[in-house]
Amino acid sequence: MFRRLSRMLVTLTIALCAIGITLTCAVPTAQAAPRPTIVLVHGAFADKTSWDGVASILRRDGYRVVAVDNPLRGPAHDAAVVDRTIRTLPGPVVLVGHSYGGAVITNIHDPKVTRLV
Repeated sequence: MFRRLSRMLVTLTIALCAIGITLTCAVPTAQAAPRPTIVLVHGAFADKTSWDGVASILRRDGYRVVAVDNPLRGPAHDAAVVDRTIRTLPGPVVLVGHSYGGAVITNIHDPKVTRLV
């Protein structure tokens, strides 16, 4: 029962993140801004493959998506890993964190980051 509820909550969280990214990135502007790269950061007790479903939906919608392999060594260390990934990406970035990944992304202060989800 707990396992089923846990899976349902994870699925709901992923769906809400996907909706939030779509709404956040779909704001029309007078001049077409470049689409952001979506960087997905998993939480504890998971790995980057936990984002596969969301990543495929976002790619299908035309976004560049990077799922970071969060080493789970502490927020500062893990944020440095995410930051190194961001520095390799061109253009604006939207960071998406699930659970502990959300705590990690709040430690990123790169000016390319336009949104935290």
